[in-house]
Amino acid sequence: MQQAPVFHVPALLAETINGLNIKPAGVYVDCTFGGGGHAKEIILRLNKKGKLLAFDQDEVALQNAFEDKRLIPVHSNFKYLKNFLNYYGFEKVDGILADLGVSFHHFDEAERGFSFRFDGCLDMRMNRKSRLRAADILNTYTEEQLADVFYFYGELRNARTIAQAVVNERNNEPFDKILPFVNLMQTLFPKGKEKKELTKVFQALRIEVNQEMEALKALLKQSVDLLNEDGRLVILTYHSLEDRLVKNFIRTGNFEGKPEKDFYGNVSAPLKAVNNRVIVPNEEEIANNPRARSAKLRIATLNN
Repeated sequence: MQQAPVFHVPALLAETINGLNIKPAGVYVDCTFGGGGHAKEIILRLNKKGKLLAFDQDEVALQNAFEDKRLIPVHSNFKYLKNFLNYYGFEKVDGILADLGVSFHHFDEAERGFSFRFDGCLDMRMNRKSRLRAADILNTYTEEQLADVFYFYGELRNARTIAQAVVNERNNEPFDKILPFVNLMQTLFPKGKEKKELTKVFQALRIEVNQEMEALKALLKQSVDLLNEDGRLVILTYHSLEDRLVKNFIRTGNFEGKPEKDFYGNVSAPLKAVNNRVIVPNEEEIANNPRARSAKLRIATLNN
């Protein structure tokens, strides 16, 4: 009998759950339900009064939701967290968890267009009801807009060259499928570095399609108002752009990382780090789950 494909294997699972410091009667938020790995562990630690709101903008992920009166599945982007908490009658919560990694099934399903391993459509939408696809970006953005996407979200040094090549090519044939796009990209990178650079290109497009940075910024800002006094914010990031935003916000209260000081010279940040050093997977976990290798875990609480 063939095994069903794994939806997702959470990185740093024990460290993440411990970081939430779960109260049995508490109210918690899983911003990225995915395969339900974190949610199941949180539910195990709640009593009958405890609640868990589980967000996911991908309706396929919410098919993994399990029957439990304490679980409230929410089909939405977590940037609307405050709105949904109000809707369900919660003013504050005891913990907010966000695992910002892309689920395995997104990379492993050709039709979703997240991976250059397959020749599917250039889609990359987490929420399939969203209008903007990767192909739309490639076909309609100006050369300058494309260069910004590849430079800021992919950290690609030759972003302008990539943007120019895209504009030239789409004038002959609009982009739709992955393979022709990958073939074009491979001509722009040094031999032996194609895979690494393609990963950055696809990351940049995915971030733009799903407005991932804007959603993360909205979550971080809202967390300050939504956490109870000793509540925890627990965030798993997988690339430097996300981690930089989270680190800066925890340290300084802004995304630029510039400390704002009060009259006495003290840094007035609304959050403070629980773990002074970022938590990363050990060698054993990476061997068992290679996709966890880039995971970084940061935990914060209110700076009272």
